[in-house]
Amino acid sequence: MLARSLAGLAQSAVSSPQPFRRYAAGSPTVGLAASKGSNGKYAVTLIPGDGIGPEISESVKAIYSAADVPVEWEEVSVTPVLKGGKTVIPDAAINSIKKNTVALKGPLATPIGKGHVSLNLTLRRTFNLFANVRPCVSIKGFKTPYNDVNTVLIRENTEGEYSGIEHEIVDGVVQSIKLITYDASERVARYAFNYAQASGRKRVTAVHKANIMKMSDGMFLSACRQVSKDFPDVSYDEDLLDRVCLQIVQNPQPYSNRVMVMPNLYGDILSDMCAGLIGGLGLTPSGNIGRYASIFEAVHGSAPDIAGKGLANPTALLLSSLMMLRHMSLSEYATKIEKATLDTIAEGKAITGDLGGKATTKEYTAAIINKLA
Repeated sequence: MLARSLAGLAQSAVSSPQPFRRYAAGSPTVGLAASKGSNGKYAVTLIPGDGIGPEISESVKAIYSAADVPVEWEEVSVTPVLKGGKTVIPDAAINSIKKNTVALKGPLATPIGKGHVSLNLTLRRTFNLFANVRPCVSIKGFKTPYNDVNTVLIRENTEGEYSGIEHEIVDGVVQSIKLITYDASERVARYAFNYAQASGRKRVTAVHKANIMKMSDGMFLSACRQVSKDFPDVSYDEDLLDRVCLQIVQNPQPYSNRVMVMPNLYGDILSDMCAGLIGGLGLTPSGNIGRYASIFEAVHGSAPDIAGKGLANPTALLLSSLMMLRHMSLSEYATKIEKATLDTIAEGKAITGDLGGKATTKEYTAAIINKLA
């Protein structure tokens, strides 16, 4: 059974698409763009999510409406249903994303405990979203210990420790297998170099622990080194995960204007840490890129403790949606909304509590709308 699982996962490779879109903070992304319907609008799947998800989704919808963005939302739920004795994502949600190729997703809650599968992981596997893109760029006007953070993290999104290959050998002994394939490593490495080249970033750094995991992370590095030969105009280097974590919190400036690419678990850890440098997950956009679909999402939690109280900050989901717009070649709308959002934060008069203000979600949304030119 284990051998079959490994063999099946090893067949995940597909060729990398070429970069041609742009997203928040002026950097490019890749993938398929939604097609325009007969009404002149682009159909986009919207997954509001759990907890504060519906509130921040309504905020994005209101801002899009005020900015006349030519997007028609197709709202779906991914709450699991029972099918053939298994809990699965509803067919309506799967079919919507397949049809539209672009989706925006709010936070999803996964109960902690045996038998509960992460819906986020399920979506990534269903659509083979092989690259998670997390820009970490300082927000002008929002005070943090650093004001010059400007890096992009690209995380391999399909394997590593998150492959889900676990079993109990004997009572009290569990084995969890870290799966690394050359094909998946090469795919995300090539995406990272394409990304750096298209965005004008001059360096790609592979983050690893090959000093300990010599075969698995060693294979990841081998793929990165091989791909780097095809991009002579982009510098390439490698660094240990623990050293990067130490150095970037001491001084993030040397990591500006570069792309860091890494296996799954390291990207999960390092991207959240870097989000802390710019003010937290509430200000951090994210995109999951695949060959046949791309899902843009707020990576923060569902915050059930404040759900329904009008306290939620929609910035992360809004900035993720701007990545989505640039992915769809709707950059003019993204730029317009981005300016209004950043101006509102810099002004500081109508911002939510986590940003240091006292505004409600609706008041913050209204302030952004008022700044739309």
